[in-house]
Amino acid sequence: MSESELSRSTVLFGLRLWVLLAIAVGAASVLLLVLLSVLCFLGSRRRRPTTPAHHLSTAAPPSVANVEISYLSLFVNCIGYGSLENTLADLNLNLNLWVLQIEKPLYELQLRFSNFRGQAEKEFKVEVEAIGRVRHKNLVRLLGYCAEGNQRMLVYEYVDNGNLEQWLHGDVGPVSPLTWEHRMKIILGTAKGLLYLHEGLEPKVVHRDVKASNILLDKHWNAKLSDFGLAKLLGSERSYVTTRVMGTFGYVAPEYAGTGMLNETSDVYSFGILVMEIISGRVPVDYNRPPGEANLVDWLKTMVSTRNSEGVVDPKMPQKPASRAVKKALLVALRCVDPDASKRPKIGQIIHMLEVEDFPYNRDERRGGRAPTKARLPGKPTNGIDDGEIDNSGDHDQPFRWKNTVA
Repeated sequence: MSESELSRSTVLFGLRLWVLLAIAVGAASVLLLVLLSVLCFLGSRRRRPTTPAHHLSTAAPPSVANVEISYLSLFVNCIGYGSLENTLADLNLNLNLWVLQIEKPLYELQLRFSNFRGQAEKEFKVEVEAIGRVRHKNLVRLLGYCAEGNQRMLVYEYVDNGNLEQWLHGDVGPVSPLTWEHRMKIILGTAKGLLYLHEGLEPKVVHRDVKASNILLDKHWNAKLSDFGLAKLLGSERSYVTTRVMGTFGYVAPEYAGTGMLNETSDVYSFGILVMEIISGRVPVDYNRPPGEANLVDWLKTMVSTRNSEGVVDPKMPQKPASRAVKKALLVALRCVDPDASKRPKIGQIIHMLEVEDFPYNRDERRGGRAPTKARLPGKPTNGIDDGEIDNSGDHDQPFRWKNTVA
């Protein structure tokens, strides 16, 4: 083959082969440099010196409170997620609820806010910092948060036995694993968590969304109050007035829903509804039931007034509790949902009532054998039933009786 023929065989599109190779290598080098520049830029954004972001690890949870977690690392570690969008007209805020499972279940992502700006942005940062300092065995620990762009997420420790709503209203079969003892343990644990929020912190914290789905349970049925996404800090003021009433229908205190007036008694009301729900196994409002039974509070008052307090007990409970134990728990619940917020007991008083065996009897009467009188707390309830309206006469070993005083 001649030299001229060899030269023609290495020409493509009018260019020699070595020229084409040089162009290809140069283009690849430029593309590689561009990719490296983009990666460096993204990495520098994630490594902001003022608020360093830490990737979620599947090892032990971070020991430092208020760790900022990058949005990307959340989804890198997730094996699945779901969202439920609910637009709140009065807030002009899209509230997306997310449930995320991390590969090794050490974390659970509870809440995501989008379109979070202005005053709400400031509140988010202040309240995350405060809630991040909370340490109590009956409160789910906040491990970190995500605040990138319009993403606002709270990351809590993972609690392995699900939430209370699943055990009360889910498909658990004809017999619930929640015994009376388990239920009282959950009630007391929730109350102690609220006591820490109300009286153990400065500024105090009002949860604003106490309900069954926000009570997480560990393998020993210890209650852990979770989801502080709606919590409100109260400084030196005793109450807080807001035009943004937040919470869950059926649990919200009437004065808070009607006037926006918020304080600890709002949580007490929600706690009372929760106690009724735990005892009865019924949701706060169920329009599938007959009219007289749709509202849990009204139905329970009717049952108690007709001396049928045992009839409110969850039929799925494996063993019926003592009549007196049921009535004491119902008395506490009714005190909590008093329409007059000033007459509701404080959470510390509630714990005392639940733990003292001789409530509503006076301790010295049980020991001394004197004629029983009516044990009272400060303030007369206006919900139609008072512990003073319990007939305490007769043998103390007999269950106390409710007088029919409900209108």
